[in-house]
Amino acid sequence: MTTRSETLASRISARFGERVKMLPALNGEVACEVAAPDLVEVCRTLRDDPELGFEQMIDLAVVDYLHYGLDEWATAESTSTGFSRGVQRTFEAPPAQQVPGRPGRFAAVYQLLSVSNNWRLRLRCYASDSEPPMLDSVVEVWAAANWFEREGFDLFGVMFKGHPDLRRILTDYGFIGHPFRKDFPLIGNVEVKYDEAKGRVVYQPVSIEPRTLVPRVIRADNRYDQALKDVPVGAPAEDEIRDAR
Repeated sequence: MTTRSETLASRISARFGERVKMLPALNGEVACEVAAPDLVEVCRTLRDDPELGFEQMIDLAVVDYLHYGLDEWATAESTSTGFSRGVQRTFEAPPAQQVPGRPGRFAAVYQLLSVSNNWRLRLRCYASDSEPPMLDSVVEVWAAANWFEREGFDLFGVMFKGHPDLRRILTDYGFIGHPFRKDFPLIGNVEVKYDEAKGRVVYQPVSIEPRTLVPRVIRADNRYDQALKDVPVGAPAEDEIRDAR
């Protein structure tokens, strides 16, 4: 028996062919990827074709794949030094476009809903490999994309061409950089304080010492470790029992 997800996937494949790449389904939801030059046309067809009928775009999120799939700690066991969070960063990640299977660093992910056909679709599109990264706006297709694209521009620095009013939406007007980029410093670039002599708030270079906040302890979990599958969830691990003694 064909499921609704399989029906939707077959309709998308038949309608777009090689212009749309089908991705592995997550939790039964259909996912696909489209190239940046085809984004607006594909989105318009997804909306207007009655066999697809995606009238609503319910979410748009930008993703930064800079360190995706790369680990800072090459270990699968806990260490004797505990969490040891305040350490100097020595990890050097390659550019995202040099990671196999990643055509670029930034991508926009669109969550689409068809009320008439009662199904959902996740659509991903990689931005151009430039600075700033570029994508076409889909505001003319779904008006709800307006503020979502402004958020993607503000937090990740992705430029949406054709947007009617592309400006920051969450950060200050004078904010420097894009705080959700993975290479944006956790401590920020500037800090503010009240200057009594000037009688106003002033910006100054940040004074916090940078640290790498990565825990070095890996807790045993019977949801993932087959050796512990018979241990009840929440039961203390052997090292925790030993430490308590």
